[in-house]
Amino acid sequence: MLNSKLNSISQRETWIDVLKFIAIFMMIAGHCGDNVAPAERFEPWYNLWGSLYGSLMRPVIPIFVMITGVLLLPVQQEIGIFYRKRLPRLLIPFLIWSIGYNLFPWITGLLGLNPSIINDFFPWASTSQNLSDSLYNIAMIPFAFSAFTTQMWYVYLLIGIYFYLPIFSVWVKNSTKKEQHIFLGLWFISMFIPYLREYLTNNLWGVCSWNEFGMLYSFAGFNGYLFLGYYLKNNPITWSWTKLAWIGIPLFLIGYCTTFFGFKSITSTPGQADSLVELFYTYCSPNVLLITLPIFVAVQKLNITSPRIKAIFANASACTFGMWMSHYIFVGPCYELVDSFPIHTMFKMILCSIIVLSITWTFVAVVLKWKKFGKWIMG
Repeated sequence: MLNSKLNSISQRETWIDVLKFIAIFMMIAGHCGDNVAPAERFEPWYNLWGSLYGSLMRPVIPIFVMITGVLLLPVQQEIGIFYRKRLPRLLIPFLIWSIGYNLFPWITGLLGLNPSIINDFFPWASTSQNLSDSLYNIAMIPFAFSAFTTQMWYVYLLIGIYFYLPIFSVWVKNSTKKEQHIFLGLWFISMFIPYLREYLTNNLWGVCSWNEFGMLYSFAGFNGYLFLGYYLKNNPITWSWTKLAWIGIPLFLIGYCTTFFGFKSITSTPGQADSLVELFYTYCSPNVLLITLPIFVAVQKLNITSPRIKAIFANASACTFGMWMSHYIFVGPCYELVDSFPIHTMFKMILCSIIVLSITWTFVAVVLKWKKFGKWIMG
């Protein structure tokens, strides 16, 4: 049994597990940065440390979507079989955790706790402990996430990607290299759309009050990252580490500096609209792509041979979806803890990220050992 497990680990593509670990850390770190404190979002000093830290974490969703393309494109199963196999593994944990999070404020009321404790866990949420409010949020799950389930926005996206995968796979299987390059080129152009709409014209390429689907709509969005992951797996960049450093580091710095200075310049003025605040943080943007690509290519080149290290990353990979589901309940209390330490704000965010990652990873790993129900709870 042990030899079988070791053989299974040795046959894994460990670089994918490493990428998943990096992405889940980025996601947790981003949320720890958000919890510096809601009020501090409007203070000038936050725009330095919060922007520096948060800008570094923007590749999280592109990396996860690219991994999905690596692992699932092209789909080899009949569409109905694929849906029956894949969707329940998303939907059941998603519903369990969404219902649990939305019942949290009501449960605090049952326990006789002060409503203010809700904001210790969910800084941006209402402090209502009424059951009717919790039930309303639960009834809205098929349509929208709530302030208690902020991280679930990605699960809606992932469900849509799973619906799309078998259909997209038909083109992937039959496309030529030239057609794939054209698709990626048009997708790259589409990444400038958020900036063109903000700084040039809102009615870009046919978008107007009665039409939100502009000229490059069909080439835009996360399907580009999905295909890019597949493309790079099958057409890996084989540069030496020296060449990758000479090209990748400048690209990374250009993307990071654009993201950082853009976000910082907007958030330095209080009261900006949410859509404008998030403009330079947009995942489907050229600056975030430039941060993401060097990370993906560098990790893809890794050659990890240690069975122990492989096993660690394999375990992290198995826990990733559960960590996505469950981590948010730990973020607020952990920041309350580190906020009391006499250390710099940047170190508080880093320490909080490490603590939340460690607690959540351990929690998910323990639950997954509960063979009968663990996979349904954690995915």
